[in-house]
Amino acid sequence: MTLLIDCIDETNELAEEQMLEIERLINFAAKKLEIEEHSEVSVTFVTNERIQEINKEYRDKDYPTDVISFAMEELGEGEMELIGAEMPRVLGDIIISVSKAKEQAEEYGHSFLRELGFLAVHGFLHLLGYDHMTEEEEKEMFTLQKETLNEYGLTR
Repeated sequence: MTLLIDCIDETNELAEEQMLEIERLINFAAKKLEIEEHSEVSVTFVTNERIQEINKEYRDKDYPTDVISFAMEELGEGEMELIGAEMPRVLGDIIISVSKAKEQAEEYGHSFLRELGFLAVHGFLHLLGYDHMTEEEEKEMFTLQKETLNEYGLTR
């Protein structure tokens, strides 16, 4: 199982091995969830300032957050679904604040890589339609997150 993952570090703070580990983790999650081969996803690592701009522009919330996902399969008003036999499944974009990941890793007492992995899986699940707006949804999503991270070996 292989996704096509475009990983970009706009901060230039991550080592190549850290980015590769996140790619391996997302591929692991995709296999676990039986996502179609060669589906596409992008992961961009940004500063707090950049994620705050994105959060304000798209969510009308003027503060930095840890992760934002933009699911490509959610159709907006007036948009049409494009279907074709040769078209890859484009899941969407995950944007992660490196600064927030560092802060939260320290706050929760686990490694920076574990926090990056948590945020990547969290964002990936949002791309697949999982959410945590209700207690039931939260339980399902957070259980799946924890199982995925534990099975992969990124434990607290």
